[in-house]
Amino acid sequence: MDIDVPLKDLGSVDIEPLRAAILALDEQVWEAQALRQNEYEVHQQTQSVVLVFTDGVGWPNIEVRKESGWDLLAEAAVPMMHGILKEYYPKGGTIIRAMAAKLPAGNIIKPHFDKHPSFHASHRIHVPITTNRRVRFMINGRPYQLETGKAYELNNQKNHSVMNKGKEDRITFIFDYVPPDKIVRDDGTAKEGSSKD
Repeated sequence: MDIDVPLKDLGSVDIEPLRAAILALDEQVWEAQALRQNEYEVHQQTQSVVLVFTDGVGWPNIEVRKESGWDLLAEAAVPMMHGILKEYYPKGGTIIRAMAAKLPAGNIIKPHFDKHPSFHASHRIHVPITTNRRVRFMINGRPYQLETGKAYELNNQKNHSVMNKGKEDRITFIFDYVPPDKIVRDDGTAKEGSSKD
């Protein structure tokens, strides 16, 4: 969503239960699901464990489905997501994507902005799980250092990229939330008060 700033700091978040669950995952789990890497060229050098996902086909009448990461991470991830949403966003919307995303040491995400209409309508929230001083998150040519233990909303309509020049992998939990006023019923009107998150 095009927010007024490149990056909005949403404040501190308790990431410890989710961090523990993510760091306990076997390497095979990270390699098993190439959904995002196949769907988006800029993410070919990343790995993901996806909880829920939509490819956006038929927007705004999309299918959001649970993926294999749901059974592995939902117990820790859902309370954290709901806590962030309760604090900063209107009730009644829908989480349409949620995943742990890894950028291995030495890899990059090339400059891009998120083009699909679902990205225009949703808030893209980043929660850093691991990082290092040599990670460069660039938005419109300016570097940002995202801290673990905090949540941020990214303006995904700005040009952004990530470089991990460090020796440790960078892992971020990412989810997309469509607020209720952006959800459209079959008759073209906005949904009132329904929640699918």
